[in-house]
Amino acid sequence: MLLNFDVLIIGSGLAGQSAALRLAKHCRVAIVSKRRLEDSASGWAQGGIAAVLDSKDSIENHIRDTQIAGAWLNDEEATRHVVENGRRAIEWLIEQGVPFTQDASGYHLTREGGHSARRVIHVADATGLAVQDTLTPKVRAAANITILEHHIAIDLITGDKLGTGKKRCFGAYVLDTQNGEVVTIGAANTLIATGGAGKVYLYTTNPDTSTGDGIAMAWRAGCRVANMEFIQFHPTCLYHPQAKSFLISEAVRGEGGLLKLPDGSRFMPEHDERGELAPRDIVARAIDFEMKKRGLDCVFLDISHKGEAFIREHFPNIHARCLELGIDIAHQPIPVVPAAHYTCGGIVCDLHGRTDVGGLYVAGEASCTGLHGANRLASNSLLECLVFAEAAVNDILANQPTPLPALPEWDESRVTDADEEVVISHNWDELRRFMWDYVGIVRTNKRLKRALHRVRLLKREIHEFYSNFRVSHDLIELRNLVLTAELIIRCAILRRESRGLHYSRDYPETAKKIKNTVLKGGPGA
Repeated sequence: MLLNFDVLIIGSGLAGQSAALRLAKHCRVAIVSKRRLEDSASGWAQGGIAAVLDSKDSIENHIRDTQIAGAWLNDEEATRHVVENGRRAIEWLIEQGVPFTQDASGYHLTREGGHSARRVIHVADATGLAVQDTLTPKVRAAANITILEHHIAIDLITGDKLGTGKKRCFGAYVLDTQNGEVVTIGAANTLIATGGAGKVYLYTTNPDTSTGDGIAMAWRAGCRVANMEFIQFHPTCLYHPQAKSFLISEAVRGEGGLLKLPDGSRFMPEHDERGELAPRDIVARAIDFEMKKRGLDCVFLDISHKGEAFIREHFPNIHARCLELGIDIAHQPIPVVPAAHYTCGGIVCDLHGRTDVGGLYVAGEASCTGLHGANRLASNSLLECLVFAEAAVNDILANQPTPLPALPEWDESRVTDADEEVVISHNWDELRRFMWDYVGIVRTNKRLKRALHRVRLLKREIHEFYSNFRVSHDLIELRNLVLTAELIIRCAILRRESRGLHYSRDYPETAKKIKNTVLKGGPGA
């Protein structure tokens, strides 16, 4: 099947949906979603969206907080661009009907770790879900948007692959996972909004869809990726056998939650003078240190001292979910552990969301805009989605679309059905386990070298499988995960210092020279 659109959007989170809604007034758009539109990491975001909305706050303070959290690796121009456009992004969401929490003085602003002021606008403790519930019906109702749910992109169609010599993207090959058919989608412009790569790790707060697809596809197409070593581990994921990936929001600490050992004593003041309000990387390392030092399965986050009324008002969803599991957070502490949470690096792009390949844009967690530096400041991610999605839309609409060449259909003439699917599940499990053990919160040269050796063996095995058998949803994800894992490891090996989220026992000091870790992609890279 061959389909043509003006713009192809791969991914259905906040970046993808907000871009689609803006574009739909002007051109024909296709939005590809691996599952349903609603199944994205954006919908899981609890805390909120950071923006300067209070007269007591300032643009400069937000920029400085972002740079401090990012260990000064942030791109200053990109950081300013995002922060200065924060208010407009929030106003656009309000226009769409997002029901942000209000109090007597207007919209309620909370404070999270690393912020010097209350600037996080939110919808109780389920902001991402509320935003998604507001935008998704509008996307479904838009006449100019074609929704392809249960479709997964296999690879981008580029000039190099077509033999035109042009470093340009003309769409993508996409697998319809419900009938097994590969669809050829042509588009003058393509926006990658596929999210991060948390599923490369054994423990993650991310949904199952976060498998690094966009990063891997863009790398194969010839894009640079940068700073992949900076994987943010959220300090507080609920520790419970039935609580898969359930996140305990940063806002719990922002509103007075205290981290404690099993004996009830606090430990954060010994690690950082900001205590529980230190940036996530510091808190995650502190928890990891205490767990390993004392042989603990978890630590505890206690907000019971704030009272049941306060907790029910500010954290209704967290309270309800914990209660389902037999934990009453109004009267007892919450067992928590760190988990892979956010991919701070990604596909290199400029302030318009443009990548190294013509006609190919990126927005959201798959990108490396320069905003996050070596560590994302809490609640800057949804803001980045909105600002760069709008920037990409504006650039797409400002340029004349490039005519599409003839696009060949997907060739399955030399492959057969897979004979042993167990190879995929085994490799998936092995990858995630050694990434957790060797490329986790604390790293060493020896661990990274072992991980690189293992990942390259897996990569060869998966490539052989991919070359001989028909593609499947799981095989596509595994192929992307193993490549993304290799990029993370290679970047980590290149960074010979400890900065932000990358902590090395072999290089515990922070280097004086600040630089990005950049890897160039493309055939044979």
